[in-house]
Amino acid sequence: MTAGEEDVETSPFDTRQLAGTSDGPVLEVDDLRLHYVTRFGKRVQAVDGVSFSLREGEILGIAGESGCGKTTLVSGCMGLLIPPLFRSSGDVRVAGESLLGKTLEQTRKDVLGRKVSMIPQGALNSLNPTRKVGDLAADMILSHDESTDRQQIAERLSERFSRIGLDARAVLDSYPVQLPAGTKQRVVIGISTLLNPKVVIADEPTSALDVSTQKAVIRLLFDLMDQGIIASMLFITHELPLLRHVSSKIAVMYAGQFVEFGTTEQVIFDGRQPYTRALMGSMLSAERGQRDRKPVSIEGAPPNLANPIAGCRFAERCPVAREDCKASEQPLRLVADRHVRCNHAQ
Repeated sequence: MTAGEEDVETSPFDTRQLAGTSDGPVLEVDDLRLHYVTRFGKRVQAVDGVSFSLREGEILGIAGESGCGKTTLVSGCMGLLIPPLFRSSGDVRVAGESLLGKTLEQTRKDVLGRKVSMIPQGALNSLNPTRKVGDLAADMILSHDESTDRQQIAERLSERFSRIGLDARAVLDSYPVQLPAGTKQRVVIGISTLLNPKVVIADEPTSALDVSTQKAVIRLLFDLMDQGIIASMLFITHELPLLRHVSSKIAVMYAGQFVEFGTTEQVIFDGRQPYTRALMGSMLSAERGQRDRKPVSIEGAPPNLANPIAGCRFAERCPVAREDCKASEQPLRLVADRHVRCNHAQ
């Protein structure tokens, strides 16, 4: 073991960077393990020992290719465990209160939209095309407080939709199919944040948008945080370079585990885990020193999590893997001021 490195059992993954944030974490994910049960009774460990905390005013980026466990982790962070998804162990807490162990009805009424809210990837797919935007937004408020009268709802919707840069009267009286993609995404963000949630999970919110609209949506999310409407945010994506402009810290996820966690600069420009480097190298990037680089695909496929894995989960695809990588478990350890899951990282 070289100087500056040490093995760690678990990683605090503290994303605090902004001055003035509160002392206590808004979101705590503690050694979370989630699994699916197939119709044949096989257990698939989709999230395996993930831990991190998030404080007010922070944005944590989580990156990884399809199938790495991001969506399952999102379900866990919302407390939305619907069979065949189950918790193996661990906990998720918002402002110190556990989200797990609640009934589905309790989760929908007390957690979703109020404590944790999600901005989904497909805006149009999340909006009922047969109902007007105003009715959809009103349902969000009424689902949590049935005593709110229509006048109060109308005033609140008008104020909030105007605040996010929309013509409130026109948009609220429109059907989703009548709106352009960028406006639909703003509508989804508006509805998702109506109750001022403590944590917003943005699940690839810009993937279906053009570059200029992507920039506008990200700026809107920043504005909502500046205004205190959003307390903190998880930004989920498979486009690692995008996080350079969004988050202060990044967690790279592979096969249900975090394999590297560090500052944005560390992960983007100086990744120490072979998968981090491979993921970054597989994408086009406009960052300095990377503009002329041609993307290189990652050979192979992620492992089948229904089968036991003795060693490093990336070993079969890793260009620098050694024999011992496939035989022994790779714990997270501190390497060059970030956490890395690789015994040979330096």
